Amino acid sequence: MSPMRTPLVMLLGLALLAAGCQQQTVRDEPGGAATGNLGSPLVGPSPADVYIDLSGAYLREDRLTEAFMNAKKAVIVDPGSSNAHYMMALVQQRLGQLDEADAAYREAIRRDPRSPVALNAYGSFLCDRQRFDDADQYFRRALNNPLYRTPWLASHNAASCALRAGNEEQAERDFRAALRANPRFAPSLLGMAKITFKQQNYLSTRAYLQRLSEVVPHTAESLWIGVQTEQRLGDKDQMASYGLKLRAKFPDSEEAKYLQTFE
Repeated sequence: MSPMRTPLVMLLGLALLAAGCQQQTVRDEPGGAATGNLGSPLVGPSPADVYIDLSGAYLREDRLTEAFMNAKKAVIVDPGSSNAHYMMALVQQRLGQLDEADAAYREAIRRDPRSPVALNAYGSFLCDRQRFDDADQYFRRALNNPLYRTPWLASHNAASCALRAGNEEQAERDFRAALRANPRFAPSLLGMAKITFKQQNYLSTRAYLQRLSEVVPHTAESLWIGVQTEQRLGDKDQMASYGLKLRAKFPDSEEAKYLQTFE
């Protein structure tokens, strides 16, 4: 199996950006994230919101020029909006303007220091830059907000970052925390399958893979883990079942090529 690396999960997706900028309520994403009186107070709609929505829509379509221009307009019309600076950070990160993105993330957090979404995203950004200790501090700050609606995202990202830093014990703790908060969170189920496989705890790996299959379709990676797990458990029927699915669904994958070693 290839070296264990679990991807960071930035958010529930840019599709959620619009949800936070509609009514006169506490913003969910991308800014307040249900921080309640621990973060930004209830505020009316900002003039930046329409530009944030547009920037997010363009970013989803990979139309980076339009995404940048609308994020810039959002910051201009409401420089006090944490959401506007956060949107700018996302766009600049996609553009590869990393120093500018760093500054925009920090400004978003300065405007709303208790925003778990911004804290989580900045932690992910820092982890990608291999600033592992700094990243972990931001994940913990996000998780310290008891009103964070999606804490499994920050726990998962903390786990993934811990793996990159070589701290498997911490990664396991954070994956488990993510699954306590959301038992059906597929990325953390896969993360635990990888960890338990590496620990040679194959019955647990089997269980995590079964839970994963109830949530999302298997990937080539998870099917390959399944092949290896069942081979070690001595269940030839289950091993063959995983192998058939791997060949059928991902015939050109590297994992399908690895099957030859088991034949």
